[in-house]
Amino acid sequence: MNLAYFISKRISREEKGTFSATIHKIAIASIGIGLAEMIVSFLILKGFQDTVTNKIYGFSSHIQITKYSLGNSFEEIPISLDNEFLESYREYELIDHVQEYSLKAGLLKNEETQGVIVKGVSDRFDLKRFNDNLIEGRFLNFSDPNYAKEVVISKTIADKLILEVNDDITIHFFMDPPRPRKLKVVGIYETNLADYYDDKFVLSDIRMIQRLNNWGDSLAGGFEVFVEDVNRIEEAETLLDEILDYQLYVEKVSDKYVQVFEWLFLISRQVNIFLGIILLVVCVNMVSIILILIMERTQMIGLLKSLGATNQQIRRIFTYNGIRLITKGLVLGNVLGVSVCALQYYLKLIPLNAKDYYMSYVPVGWDLQIILILNVLTLVVVGLIILLPTLAIIRIDPIKTIKFD
Repeated sequence: MNLAYFISKRISREEKGTFSATIHKIAIASIGIGLAEMIVSFLILKGFQDTVTNKIYGFSSHIQITKYSLGNSFEEIPISLDNEFLESYREYELIDHVQEYSLKAGLLKNEETQGVIVKGVSDRFDLKRFNDNLIEGRFLNFSDPNYAKEVVISKTIADKLILEVNDDITIHFFMDPPRPRKLKVVGIYETNLADYYDDKFVLSDIRMIQRLNNWGDSLAGGFEVFVEDVNRIEEAETLLDEILDYQLYVEKVSDKYVQVFEWLFLISRQVNIFLGIILLVVCVNMVSIILILIMERTQMIGLLKSLGATNQQIRRIFTYNGIRLITKGLVLGNVLGVSVCALQYYLKLIPLNAKDYYMSYVPVGWDLQIILILNVLTLVVVGLIILLPTLAIIRIDPIKTIKFD
C-alpha cells in the first residue's frame, strides 16, 4: 500500500469539523470558483466570436473575388460566369461553395426615403448560412423566368420606413435617367451589424441588376467563396491567388471588415489576461493553504521523521492532499461554470446593447475541448505550484517539534 496516500486519506477523514476542514473548504471553493469563472469567460468569448463571424460570413462569405478597380463605389466591373473556376471549384478540397453576386446603389422610397445598396444574389446563394439572420418572412423565390420582383430588407430599414412583410416598395436606381423598380418585401433580416449591413443592404434577384446594367445573364459583379474550414482561410486565399486570372482581386472578408475582427481579437486578449490573473490568485491561495496545513501538522511531521520517514515521503502526503483538494475543486468548478452558461444559453438572462456589441444578449458558445483544456491547465499549473510549499518540510527539525509538545 502507498503509505503517503494512506496517511493523507486518514488526515482528511480526521479533519472533519476542525479548522483544517474549513481551510479545505476554502481551497475547494477557491479552485471551483476560479475554474467556473474561466469556463464562463471562455465560452462567452467563443459565443461572441461565433455569433459575429457567422453573421459576417453568412452575409458576405469567407473570401470575395472581384475585378481590380481604382474606384471606391459599390458598382463593380463585371466578371464572366462562364468561368472555369466556377465550374471546377469542387475539385479543391479547401473550397466548399462559390456563388455570384452583384451590387447596385439605389434609393428606397415609401413615405420616407432611404439610400440602399441592393445586393443581387442567385439561386446558388447559400441560404443555410444566411438563415440565422432571417427573422421574419421568407427568402427570395427565383422561379420567375425574368427575375424575382421581391426583396429582403433589414429590420433597421423596416423600422425606419415602417415596412412589413408583403408591403410594396419602389427602389430608384442611380442611373441616367433613374430607373425605378417596384418590389415586394418578402423577408426581414437582422445581423445587428448596422454599420456594415443593416443600415444599407437589401437583397434581391441578381437578374434584375444584370438587366439594369445591360450585362446579360453571363456576367456578375463578383464571386463569394466559402471554405470548408474557417481555420484554413489563409490557405484558400493563397490557392485562389495562384489559380485565378491576374485581373481578379482576392480579398478575405476579415480584411474587408477589419475593425470587427480587431474588436474580437481585443476581447480574446483581455480574456487571456483574465485567465492568467485567476490562475495566479488560485495558485497563491493553494500555496497559503498547503503551508497552513503543514504548520498545523508540524508535530506529526516531526514524529514521522523520528520514525524514519524521509522528506520525500512526507512531501508526498501533502501533495496527495493538495491533489485531492484540486480534484474536488475541479468538480465544483465544472458544475458551477456549465450551470451558469446553460442558464444564460437557454434563458438569455443578461441583455446587451446591440448597437455596441452586435447582438442583443450575451452569447454562449459550447465547446467541450475548451472545458477540457481549462480543466487540464488548472490541474497541471496548480498541481505543480503546490509542490513549492512542501519544501518547508525539509526545514522541520523532528527533535524540536517533539520537544515543543
